[in-house]
Amino acid sequence: MVHALHEVHRVLKPDGLLLDLRPGAVHRRVGIEVDSQHKQLAIMTESLTDDYAANRAVAEIIREGLFKIVSRIQFNCNRTMALTDFSSWLADFPTDRDARQGRLIRIVERAFEEVNGKRKKIVVKGPLILKVLKKIVG
Repeated sequence: MVHALHEVHRVLKPDGLLLDLRPGAVHRRVGIEVDSQHKQLAIMTESLTDDYAANRAVAEIIREGLFKIVSRIQFNCNRTMALTDFSSWLADFPTDRDARQGRLIRIVERAFEEVNGKRKKIVVKGPLILKVLKKIVG
């Protein structure tokens, strides 16, 4: 990833900006929302290895003096989906913990069955971090 960031530096014009928008390196919280009332059900145990590697790569190019951070903001991102979409969304997370994912799916399905309400949906909460990096010309 550091190589890719070096390439970005190479092709950006002087004083160009790089926007780094990624999920925060924290486990997402899964809940159910029924008629606008939210209840947390579980915390995911997805691998954060790629997130940590990306953070290290960005830190490396900053240490090298290629970019400087001009702005950073963290905000909540709530992913809302129907129960039928939850399993396929969850499958996008690489993991060696298939049993844990299966358990999470069962927890969510059970909660969905137990609640009454016209508007039921799954809500997955986690932060997004936006960094604005400015190219430094040396």
